Parts: sequence; structure tokens; C-alpha cells
Amino acid sequence: MDDLRTLVVLLSIAVLILTVVIVAVLVVLTLALVKLNHIAKNVEAVTTNVASASEWLSPVKIISVVTDMFRK
Repeated sequence: MDDLRTLVVLLSIAVLILTVVIVAVLVVLTLALVKLNHIAKNVEAVTTNVASASEWLSPVKIISVVTDMFRK
């Protein structure tokens, strides 16, 4: 009976340790996903800015803006 009680205590400790490890892994994974989402939003903003800047570097856009300025 004493061995069975020791086994139950050790199994309870193992379950507790595994629960803590699983919760810690989930927290780290959630924080990593939040950080990755933040980085993705920054990359999207940079991409939008580069796209609008490259649109202005297009010769067709520059000529059309200049001609529109002289027409007014």
C-alpha cells in the first residue's frame, strides 16, 4: 500500500510539471505569434510605402502630374 501511495504522489507531481510546461509553451507561442503579427503589420506598411513611392518614380506618373499642373 505504501508503494501505491508513492506512485500516486509521483504521478501527481509528473502531471503537475507537465501542466506547467504545457501552459508555459502556450504562453511563449502566443507571445511569439503576437510579435510576429506586429512585424507583419510593419512589413505591410513598409511595402505600401514602397509601392506608393515606386508609383511616383514611374515616368508616366511624373509626366501626367506635370502636364496636369500646366493645364490648370
